[in-house]
Amino acid sequence: MNDYVKVNEVGPRDGLQSQGKTLAIDERLRMIEVLVACGIPAIEAGSFVSPKAVPQMAGTGELFARLPLREQVDYSALVPNLRGYELAREAGVGAVAVVLSATETMNQRNINMSLAQTVEVCAGLMARARADGLEARAYVAVAFECPFEGLTPPAVVQELTRRMLGAGAGKVIVADTIGAANPAAVQRVLEPLDDLCAAGALSCHFHDTRGMALANVLAALQCGVREFDSSIGGLGGCPFSPGATGNLATEDLVLMLDAMGYRTGIDPLALVPAVRAVQALTGGSLGGHAFRWLERQWNKREEVAHA
Repeated sequence: MNDYVKVNEVGPRDGLQSQGKTLAIDERLRMIEVLVACGIPAIEAGSFVSPKAVPQMAGTGELFARLPLREQVDYSALVPNLRGYELAREAGVGAVAVVLSATETMNQRNINMSLAQTVEVCAGLMARARADGLEARAYVAVAFECPFEGLTPPAVVQELTRRMLGAGAGKVIVADTIGAANPAAVQRVLEPLDDLCAAGALSCHFHDTRGMALANVLAALQCGVREFDSSIGGLGGCPFSPGATGNLATEDLVLMLDAMGYRTGIDPLALVPAVRAVQALTGGSLGGHAFRWLERQWNKREEVAHA
């Protein structure tokens, strides 16, 4: 069994982009510093989108110039189009990700392009990133259900996944954008892609909207996936997708993986002060299913350390 699982923290991008409060660049940097201190190996630090559309992501280029431990942490950024890609490259971003929704209506509503057009744009960006020496990643969004079209056919997701990898993507992230997946659905999508799972070419992004994110992680693990997105404290959700609340909490993911014997390089208890710090920055109430238990264990450890 490959017992290492990579945790990709998306709180600074997917988490913050839907918040009512817009953090200053110094606050976003502080959030990332807290996450890095926990030993999180990969962080989606921001996106190069229009600040008019997503004001929470304004100044991402400046943020990347100030990121800590850039040689040790796998930082990435989301780019929506060629202009965003060029801005990311100018900022020295080493890994870029595009978002390709798996249904016609989601693409039309989100970016005013057809599915075919979006595939071409994303494929072009993947090829461009690969040619420029950047790590190229592609999200296949609404991979299980679309808020406008209902259930997404697994064959469509599988075809788009292979198309993005063929275009130059080093990894495809299968994304349950509205938290509608279940373990059986995860298996239906991933089992025909077992060659890609075994090769480490797939990651998964689950939302906990219906309380099934960890069950879906387990199903993906059984299919061979060894990388998952998560968000500290369960922060965030896509602002452009109705019902997309509740990212999988990083502390829930890490605790379950740790209890199962998988290695992440992250101490689950170290995430307690991180949740508290991000909660203070955002002004919201955060914490996954396991947070109160983790908090009690962390408090006990602190009491012993200071006894």
